[in-house]
Amino acid sequence: MTYCAAIRLKDGMIFASDTRTNAGVDHISTFRKMYQYGVEGERFMVLQTAGSLATSQAVYNKLQNDVNTSAELSVNTVTTLFEGAKMIGEILRDVMEHAQMIANDSDSGTFSSSFLLGGQIKGQLPELYMIYPEGNCIRATRDTPFFQLGESKYGKPILDRSVDYTTEIKHAAEALMLSFDATMRSNLSVGMPIDFVVYKNDSFKIPEGRRINQDDEYFNAISRQWSEALRQTLIDLPECPAEYLG
Repeated sequence: MTYCAAIRLKDGMIFASDTRTNAGVDHISTFRKMYQYGVEGERFMVLQTAGSLATSQAVYNKLQNDVNTSAELSVNTVTTLFEGAKMIGEILRDVMEHAQMIANDSDSGTFSSSFLLGGQIKGQLPELYMIYPEGNCIRATRDTPFFQLGESKYGKPILDRSVDYTTEIKHAAEALMLSFDATMRSNLSVGMPIDFVVYKNDSFKIPEGRRINQDDEYFNAISRQWSEALRQTLIDLPECPAEYLG
């Protein structure tokens, strides 16, 4: 399993993906699930993946090969983010259909992957898309400013309660890190390192990003403070009436 999330804010975008993959408790590996594309000063995109690692890597390899060979249509030449999302959806469908044919397996779920594509092309607003295994996609809006892939249920409540379109980047970044902290505490199939990227709207710079490891001082500090704050808040809640306790 995996956990990926991306947030589209009025001032920027934040992307985070874990790197753990597992095929049972005795086969755990680390693989990158976030990829960056762009042309400095003209466009910036982030692609995040969840699902079948073989399918995800096949889609990524096709996208990267098109960039490397200066293909007529690639993530560096699409005119809109929506066009890029449609292109990735078509590649995804082709990869899944080919894998099913080779394996003679009618269960498409065996080869299923989903993607998040976010970024900005000069002259256009930043956008964020979720691309489904069927190849179709939906776009994040002001009312729904973030998307998640994979093991999302543990981290979603934190984002639901603390992040909206107007949230400052620094506070949304903190909430997203805590979302990953909550997920990793409750599900061993999600784990570090975490790839973390922040993009500021209209900068058209390809950010270096950060890989958050287990010994990351800031991540561990906010994790401890969040846990302590939750415990203290529980103590400070209005006292539970006796009739509730039997």
